[in-house]
Amino acid sequence: MGATRDAVGARVDHIEAWPGFHPLEDPISTSSESARPADPPRSSETPSSRGFRRDIQGLRAVAVSLVVVFHIWPQVLAGGYVGVDVFFVISGFLITSHLLSRPPKGVGDLGVFWARRVHRLLPAALTVLAVTVVATRLLAPSTQWAGTAKEIIASAFYVQNWVLASSSVDYLAEGEAPSPVQHYWSLSIEEQFYLIWPILILAVFVVAGRCRWRAASVARVVIGGMVALSLGVSVWQTTVSPASAYFITPTRMWELAVGGLVATVGSMSGSPRLRALAVPVAWVGLGAVVIAGVTYSGDTPFPGYTALLPVLGTAAVIWAGTQSAASPTGVLQARPVQWLGDVSYSVYLWHWPLVVLLPYASGGSLGVLDQVVIVVTTLVLAGLTKTYVEDRYRHPRPGARLRRSYAAAAAGMAVIAAVGTVQIAESTYRTDQAEGELASALGSADPCLGAGALREGQGQCTIDPGATLVPSVDLAAEDKSDAYADGCWTNQPFTDRATCTYGDGPTRIALVGNSHAGHWLPALQIIAEKNDWAITTFLVSRCAVTDARQRFDTEQMTQNCYDYGQWVQEQTSGDTFDLVITSERQSVPVLGTTMATTGPKAVTGYTSYLRDWAAGGTKILAIKDPTFPGIDVPECLAENPGDHSRCSAPRSEWIIDDPLMAAVEMVDLPTVTSVSFDDFVCGPTTCDGAIGGVVAYFDSSHLTATYVATMAPFMEQPILAALEG
Repeated sequence: MGATRDAVGARVDHIEAWPGFHPLEDPISTSSESARPADPPRSSETPSSRGFRRDIQGLRAVAVSLVVVFHIWPQVLAGGYVGVDVFFVISGFLITSHLLSRPPKGVGDLGVFWARRVHRLLPAALTVLAVTVVATRLLAPSTQWAGTAKEIIASAFYVQNWVLASSSVDYLAEGEAPSPVQHYWSLSIEEQFYLIWPILILAVFVVAGRCRWRAASVARVVIGGMVALSLGVSVWQTTVSPASAYFITPTRMWELAVGGLVATVGSMSGSPRLRALAVPVAWVGLGAVVIAGVTYSGDTPFPGYTALLPVLGTAAVIWAGTQSAASPTGVLQARPVQWLGDVSYSVYLWHWPLVVLLPYASGGSLGVLDQVVIVVTTLVLAGLTKTYVEDRYRHPRPGARLRRSYAAAAAGMAVIAAVGTVQIAESTYRTDQAEGELASALGSADPCLGAGALREGQGQCTIDPGATLVPSVDLAAEDKSDAYADGCWTNQPFTDRATCTYGDGPTRIALVGNSHAGHWLPALQIIAEKNDWAITTFLVSRCAVTDARQRFDTEQMTQNCYDYGQWVQEQTSGDTFDLVITSERQSVPVLGTTMATTGPKAVTGYTSYLRDWAAGGTKILAIKDPTFPGIDVPECLAENPGDHSRCSAPRSEWIIDDPLMAAVEMVDLPTVTSVSFDDFVCGPTTCDGAIGGVVAYFDSSHLTATYVATMAPFMEQPILAALEG
């Protein structure tokens, strides 16, 4: 083929279709056309030449079943999340097959390719987002509106995976309720792949043509290199930061590229030498996927090297390419399975919003009937969406221009973004109003405000249960100490060494611990300003500052946490500080234990640490970790306006034992003291989510900055006593 020119006039030489490949109209459709990949090179007889790839359609059904069962019955199939990896491999295979059979010759062809993706994917995705916006407003508490709106906008523009990655490294975000569009993270990765991959394939053909190289060889080398590079990043990132590794594109690209690599080789069923092995290889591949789904769990480091099992298993089924009745296709070609594969995209879109939002409508956790309703409703909505949305807009009308496709896509995304922005603006307005009410309340000097209502002799304090709370339930989730906004935190993987100092007085106080030390900062700032102190923070997420090694997701993080504690002790020992205030929540078990059995070893770790501190002449005050409600308190209060009793519990249920207190008793030194403020967080018999008209918690366990500020008058004397001791 001679030189041609693309839409912008750039010269493109020797771009020819891959030998043996045939055009593929819509490679990632969930309809029957989607499972008709082009023939691989030098295969005289392939599944595609014999007809529809029922094995691929069946794999889709397997993948979406794994995901749905995992989300509805996680205790039954804890590793069902690998269904997403199956989808990634399938998409990589089909997209690459299409691009190799009809290689792009320039920007114009890229535009056509992307327009087809728009027609295929956006209508259903935007439909579900639009319905979810309305359903969230009608069913979810107001505390969820703004956060969900932000994620809906991110999902509409296919950057949801990066939004989730950024929040996943924030320990305080872990307790937040999942958004109903959280599952769009995988769609975001696929869309980013669709944007990058055709450009890569175009480059392969351009280079191969100009250098007179075989395009097949160049493609295999390039795609193989992508697999190796991305897999390496995935293994490394899963080790150092598993939370973000799960979502980001570089750690997942290799999975799609593996599918692309399979597309560059002939299927086993099309090779006379390998045909006899196709059936057992397909069974082994399907077995690998099932084994991963059954044996993996939330404790499995993922994606990393563990993703090789479901990824290579899926690749094996596709590579085998057999339609034999003795192969998995014999099972997967059953009509219900094929139908489920056909509607798998819409099933994936609809099931998760139902899982998240239905409990708000039913008023509790999902029961068996609710779970059945979710499955049935998902299948019905998926069937309707497939027929009236996906199929209707799948292909552009004859003569339709690219600009119309892009304009329609942009308009749909803009509408979703506009609705989300309005929701965020409304929440911002309510927040501004709430901040004014909060400032007014704090300036009122009301002795019954917050912790003052629990002070001895304050039985005369009466709070109207229907009164407006401060901060408002919408603002409570952000009512955190200054340490969060100021970046005074060491987050996972615990390699940073972040500190902040508040005040510049001659008396120096160190605040040491994890987030349950950080929530005391607002009161300490008030006390420090009054007494001319300087407070320096040494705060870390999850990791307890102790001499005991704690069991994190990876050995590296376990070591990093321990190293952080050693560094803190070096920084705070001796006469550097006049007093070290420490407080912890043991949220991660010590190595060799579980959370149920970690107590004794945790006490030993704290005891060793306290003795080392004291040996250096440091004065230490340990503040007991008071409570653990275990429910999202602002959300509970939002769901029960005027009846805050539903967000309370007997004192024995929320008050927790703290191994740090036992360690102080074991050390038994005059310079190591402890104090408990349990009586200023709970009443004599009951612990409440709102106390003295103040929302006490900003999540399921951390105290709001406002509430802690009301505790300052009661915290001052014990701290002064520890300083003098």
